[in-house]
Amino acid sequence: MGLLSIGFAAPWMLAALVALPVLWLILRAIPPAPVRRRFPGVALLLGLQDEDTVSDRTPWWLLMLRALAVAAVILGLAGPVLNPPEERASDAPLLIVMDGGWAGAGQWAAKMKMVEARLDAAARDGREVALIQLTAPEDPRFASPAIWQSQLPGIQPQPWQPEAGALENVALTLPETAFDTLWVSDGLDHSGRPDLLVALEARGAVEVVEDDLGVVALAPGRYEDGVLVLTGKRAGMGGAREITVEAHGLDPNGVARVLATTPMTFAPGEATASVDLSLPAELRARISRFEIAGLRSAGAVALSDDSLRRREVALVAGREDREGLQLLSPLHYLRQALVENAEVLEGALTDLLPANPDVVVLADIAVLSAGESEALQDWVSEGGLLLRFAGPRLAASEVSRNEEDPLMPVRLRSGGRSVGGAMSWGEPKSIAPFDIDSPFHGLAIPDEVRVEAQVVAQPDPNLADRVVAELSDGTPMVTRKTLGQGQVVLFHVTANAEWSGLPLSGLFVQMLDRLAVLSATDVDDDARMAGTIWSPVKVLDGFGRLQEAQTLAGVTGEDLASAPLGPELQPGLYRDGLRLVARNVLDGETKLHPADWPARIRVSGFEQTPVRDLSGWFLAAALVLFAADVAASLFVSGRLWGARVAGWLVALMLVGQGAEAQENPIAIADSREVVFAHIKTGNTEIDNLALAGLRGLSETLFFRTAVEPNPPRTIDLETDELVFYPLVYWPITPDQPIPSDEAYAKLNTYLRSGGMILFDTRDADVAGYGASSPNGRKLQRLAAPLDIPALEVVPGDHVLTRTFYLLQDFPGRYDSREIWVEAAPPDAVQIEGMPFRNLNDGVTPVVVGGNDWAAAWAMDARGNALYPVGRGRAGERQRELAFRFGVNLVMHVLTGNYKSDQVHVPALLDRLGQ
Repeated sequence: MGLLSIGFAAPWMLAALVALPVLWLILRAIPPAPVRRRFPGVALLLGLQDEDTVSDRTPWWLLMLRALAVAAVILGLAGPVLNPPEERASDAPLLIVMDGGWAGAGQWAAKMKMVEARLDAAARDGREVALIQLTAPEDPRFASPAIWQSQLPGIQPQPWQPEAGALENVALTLPETAFDTLWVSDGLDHSGRPDLLVALEARGAVEVVEDDLGVVALAPGRYEDGVLVLTGKRAGMGGAREITVEAHGLDPNGVARVLATTPMTFAPGEATASVDLSLPAELRARISRFEIAGLRSAGAVALSDDSLRRREVALVAGREDREGLQLLSPLHYLRQALVENAEVLEGALTDLLPANPDVVVLADIAVLSAGESEALQDWVSEGGLLLRFAGPRLAASEVSRNEEDPLMPVRLRSGGRSVGGAMSWGEPKSIAPFDIDSPFHGLAIPDEVRVEAQVVAQPDPNLADRVVAELSDGTPMVTRKTLGQGQVVLFHVTANAEWSGLPLSGLFVQMLDRLAVLSATDVDDDARMAGTIWSPVKVLDGFGRLQEAQTLAGVTGEDLASAPLGPELQPGLYRDGLRLVARNVLDGETKLHPADWPARIRVSGFEQTPVRDLSGWFLAAALVLFAADVAASLFVSGRLWGARVAGWLVALMLVGQGAEAQENPIAIADSREVVFAHIKTGNTEIDNLALAGLRGLSETLFFRTAVEPNPPRTIDLETDELVFYPLVYWPITPDQPIPSDEAYAKLNTYLRSGGMILFDTRDADVAGYGASSPNGRKLQRLAAPLDIPALEVVPGDHVLTRTFYLLQDFPGRYDSREIWVEAAPPDAVQIEGMPFRNLNDGVTPVVVGGNDWAAAWAMDARGNALYPVGRGRAGERQRELAFRFGVNLVMHVLTGNYKSDQVHVPALLDRLGQ
């Protein structure tokens, strides 16, 4: 760390130390000697003792105590700083640029500590600061360092890296004024960085801080030659480095734990390292993720999916292989397609079912015994996949002709259909393009695949819904139905090449993969991912923690395979039907390139000598010394003991009890009365407007209803409690900070316990809360971690339209027609004779709109409106409707859907004129 040093923020205060000798002389001054006179009455005082003694001069140690107290005050006011930063000649504003991706998450705490120290230094120097995160860039906004210090807890790394386009946009939106830049780098090279660096250098000095440990990440595991191969990657080629890789999953009791660990060593000068991990199939199937021990980063986590869980497939054929004709075996092509990506089991059906395979394949089996059929039905109903292939035996069988067999998806006609047969085709048929609802949608169909024979499905009302592939003439080629929790799938052709060329093509393997027969689903395989839609199940955050996907939209297979990670495509687990795919931060081809900064740029590490302000310590020491001076003066005068000591002790006890009684007086007051609050945005103008709006709404409620609210509050999500406030108004601004995880936990608890948040984008809903509006984008980011139910535009019969006033519009300063509330339950139906549905007694936890209600409600202390609404009488009418909406909103929060019952029907019908 080096030698400690002390500096002063206000060194001119030290000049007051010159006065200490003068103070010493004044205190040591001796008054003139008294004139001695002999008084006869002195004899009467002989033998008496005076309890209060007065010294003829101040003791030297008391003078020293007082001088030290004054010196401590002077030093404290001078602003002493331990380990002051190097003096900077520039007093220009400071822009802090953070890469903000997963690569910097491992040292995030050190970064935040360093950024906080720089903000403290900027506050001492009187410099304004702006902070941008390149993974979620916004326009730079220079403000007081104190504002950014309050927002630091909400700044978190993202599970993706900055894109070149984002860096270009930042370079274009930089202000033209001069400022210095502190670039907090994650250690990786990013496209577009040189151009942004040039733009920043054109405006002032640029300093870079970067972790000198280097970036280490983990590629997805792969299964090769019976072992798991794990690959680690690092930026640069330094010396030898060893890491530990852990395999996490559920043990047989369902408890999450580390199932296996293995060391991995990077050789000197090597950027990659690999290790083989041999595990039993049962243990391998339990692994959910691999991660580097002790490193909190999305790049240090490799999620596991179906590619590592080799499915067990039971193959059962209706006849033995023909001697010498292996290619005519019903199972030959299936065996070749499955053997590399699945565990193949062969034998009798009754022997294979107890092993509980994932898939059972029946190749040209027409008749099952009663015991086999019952056991197979039970297995499928519990979630198994039964895959059947046609053949001569199935075509000649009378089973499933007159009534549907539970183990067949459709009823079949007798004899089948073939080229030159009784039900002859003129020529072999090709496969028709797969429908969008088919699991095979998007697969390319080779021109050489032709079908010469097949079994034909009988017409049935359910046939169209069960066809997932058909021939060019519209006849079904693959049909499917559900049975309990499982599925039954029938290929209307043989599993060998006797009836079609399908088993000879790569399409055959791709179709098996889409049916989740294989475990080789690869996110990098464009052919297998094409034409599919994948729904996110769980996603990783920047620290590598797995979280629920919540409201993230599904992505196409093409995007999941090749699109760069970002807000719309986050690393995590994605599902399509029975298939589960992991999109990790790294893939097998990713290379990590270290950041290469020009020699002219100053680069330093995060570990810096901490800067501490010692003013408080010196002033506290001065208070202690002054208290000691009081005690010493009482001691010298002989008045320290007796009742005075007891009085001091009693006073201290009363002060302690008073402090305890006054603990959190605001919380106590807010819990006794109705109080509304708004979320602090950090924008002083918007915060003052929100407070004035809630004050105006509270006044309106006081005069028009039985609700008598206390003055509204401004609450900070990071420090304040929400439970006291039934309604919270949240104005949306593009630059307000993202709350921390702890704040979101409080928000979700508040919403689940009956509170309501009124989100107001204040943009008249010009973009429909979409990404084209800055406020809309911010609302999407703010609301993503919240537990918000499905929403709908407020219907005409919602309780909000009649809780106090009868309303159809809900204007504020703007008059957008659409506001969003919790969607009504599916079973909410209109009762005969009533003009509205019978809703439950719940309160919508959120109301979303953009009408800027606070501006319409805002009043000053005299009750005058602060902002204009519309023009003339129409504007005042709109303001009145805004107040009525606010009254209805509060009554809905406080009373729920009480006006959904039939008690109020006569009055409502009378008011509605019905």
